[in-house]
Amino acid sequence: MQQPIKSRVLSEIETSQYIGMSRSFLRQARMEGNRDNRTPAPPFIKIGRSVRYIKEDLDKWLESFVRQSHLYQDGRSA
Repeated sequence: MQQPIKSRVLSEIETSQYIGMSRSFLRQARMEGNRDNRTPAPPFIKIGRSVRYIKEDLDKWLESFVRQSHLYQDGRSA
């Protein structure tokens, strides 16, 4: 019995499901690049005309948004 191949690269559809963002976000982020007051685009690669996302890069991108503490745990009040 063969083991299923666990892909290192993801398509746009797979990426949108993996990171929980829409395909339109991915497309717009690719076209416009990083802009002020917008979520930065995840890194991507192009193989011919195909756009692919490397899973390890997506994990690092997601980790960059992790907050270390709750907003109100730093001793300041709102």
